[in-house]
Amino acid sequence: MTVLRTLLNTALAAVLAAAALAPVPAAAAETCAARAVVTSSWGSGFTASITVTNTGDDPVSGWSATWTHPAGQATTAGWNAGFEHDGDTVTARGAAWNSDLAPGASAEFGVQGTTTGGQAEFTGLSCAFGDEGNGGEEGDAVRIMPLGDSITGSPGCWRALLWRDLVDAGQEVDFVGTLPGDGCGFAYDGEHEGHGGYLVTNVARQGLLAGWLERSDPDTVLMHFGTNDVWSGIPTADILAAYDTLLAQMRAHDPHMRVLVAQIIPMDPDRSCATCGQGVRDLNAAIPAWAAANTTAESPVTVVDQWTGFDTDADTYDGVHPSASGDRRIADRWFAALAP
Repeated sequence: MTVLRTLLNTALAAVLAAAALAPVPAAAAETCAARAVVTSSWGSGFTASITVTNTGDDPVSGWSATWTHPAGQATTAGWNAGFEHDGDTVTARGAAWNSDLAPGASAEFGVQGTTTGGQAEFTGLSCAFGDEGNGGEEGDAVRIMPLGDSITGSPGCWRALLWRDLVDAGQEVDFVGTLPGDGCGFAYDGEHEGHGGYLVTNVARQGLLAGWLERSDPDTVLMHFGTNDVWSGIPTADILAAYDTLLAQMRAHDPHMRVLVAQIIPMDPDRSCATCGQGVRDLNAAIPAWAAANTTAESPVTVVDQWTGFDTDADTYDGVHPSASGDRRIADRWFAALAP
């Protein structure tokens, strides 16, 4: 037994020694580099491009970039990323379609800001990967796509007001889209799909929405669409058929898509479109029945009345596009429907 015990102890000691000498794989270091380039500057404002690069050896999922500006400068909008503001600190986080980076790969996003003079500076610009980069529970945020024409997008400051109201109310939201936001006097998450001059019937015919959905991955759509169709004399039935096509594309992308569809704001464009007023009334009268016929428990369609009480004299600057008071009214109606 003594000999056997000695042999076992010797063998065990050899195994432990070999284990102690065996190399332990080092945890791969995630290395991130960020660079900002001012692309335009005009006295009171600027735009810039920021690039985040994975300089490590392993692929990463989720990135963020953080910076501050010197006194007199501020980031007010951006695109191809989500934006958060904590005092003077700005944090941009990767979008659903550009958050994964292979070794050596980069993601580029843009920002717009204000300045009281001098070249824009991105003080302390740094970046991070992983949970720190993608915000951990950011996936719980409601991803909202504002969809429509110039009333949504040019500059569409009701989106800025709505985003601020939702955030102030403690809601976790991420506005998404392939278009950047415009300056509306304060920083906000400006991404959207408000395409000036577009007809909803053309968007449906050309299949444009499918690509926008793929790039932005919303779970909620705010649709105010049809103003240009009414202006062009497109019949209400054709506009609703376009709605059918867009809704089908939304549900093909996400069977649980939530859709809020607006009864669009009125038009009174100084007699340059004599039929527009009635065309809006006809479309808005038909939207509730369309929504009721298409809503499901899995993918609800909610009508938001943007028409009642909207005054084209006070709430637009040209009989069509919202003024500051119009933006406030539009934001309030969306908020009442979204907040619950």
